[in-house]
Amino acid sequence: MSKFTLLFSLCSLLFLMGRMPVAAQDFSSPKKLETLIKPPYLKIGDSVAIVAPSGILKNRKHEVSMAKALLESWGLKVVIGKHVFNQANHFAGTDNERCEDFQEALDNPNIKAIWAARGGYGTVRILDKLDYTTFLKAPKWVIGYSDITALHNQINTLGVESLHALMAVSLGEEPSEIKTSIATFKSALFGNPLAYTLKGSKYNKEGASSGQLVGGNLTILHTMLGSDTSLDMAGKILFIEEIGEYAYHIDRMLQSLKRAGYFENCKGIVVGDMSKIRKNTTPWGKPIQQLILDVVAEYDFPVAFNMPAGHENDNRTLILGRTIQLKVSKESSTIQFDE
Repeated sequence: MSKFTLLFSLCSLLFLMGRMPVAAQDFSSPKKLETLIKPPYLKIGDSVAIVAPSGILKNRKHEVSMAKALLESWGLKVVIGKHVFNQANHFAGTDNERCEDFQEALDNPNIKAIWAARGGYGTVRILDKLDYTTFLKAPKWVIGYSDITALHNQINTLGVESLHALMAVSLGEEPSEIKTSIATFKSALFGNPLAYTLKGSKYNKEGASSGQLVGGNLTILHTMLGSDTSLDMAGKILFIEEIGEYAYHIDRMLQSLKRAGYFENCKGIVVGDMSKIRKNTTPWGKPIQQLILDVVAEYDFPVAFNMPAGHENDNRTLILGRTIQLKVSKESSTIQFDE
């Protein structure tokens, strides 16, 4: 074989290899899931930090005081971040100030849980400024929902569980309206078993499945696409909730997740509250439940509606990163968290 022929053959081989699918992009064979680290449950005398990684807390000191009182009534100590009530336009302080409070809570060995005062917008701006080195050596619970989904995704991809639950400003609601939210939050913090029976829906896609529950606010999940914080959904069950969006926005975000491979080896979907859906001048024509089912029609995993979690007063705590047993029928659905 001449040198020219050999060189041409090698170049052709390299060209063909370059056009072959990369193994990391092959969704056909899901990898074995590793169990995420479970931070220590809280006990009487432990300390919780209340910080504000997102929007401003203008005129919200009373709610934060009530949140502090609630934790203290459970025998916990409370540390409020130095910059919680700062304001930098839209945000609760500058990016550096919000990052400073959160970093202090991550690194302080006496802090056993970090509770977001509120959501809004802004967490993504500090996500890559945080150093998780100390946190990974001694994990602690990170708590919140809505915009805090960005932190949940980051922490879950790092291999640690977190709590999707009410936030400090939730304490401004009528106590009777958030009684269940508070009870499930306390149960999760102190390590009591969690299980939910959801009311049925004619839209439920029946079946049984098991997998790590991950997810959160749909908009935030969508904004994480293409980053290191985007979730690998292989072998997992996705939880989604949303507020204040048009139906076509919800469809667009779900279609984007689908095109990114989110549902290829997904084990199920749990749909939380879809609150205050906005009316477009051109009606979508179908309920949000059917919109979701249409997006995932080609997949055979179960889909459960009516999970009371999201932007409503009944916002029950979910342990993100924890394996659940999901059973779905038209009459009801059950979610059992592994211990």
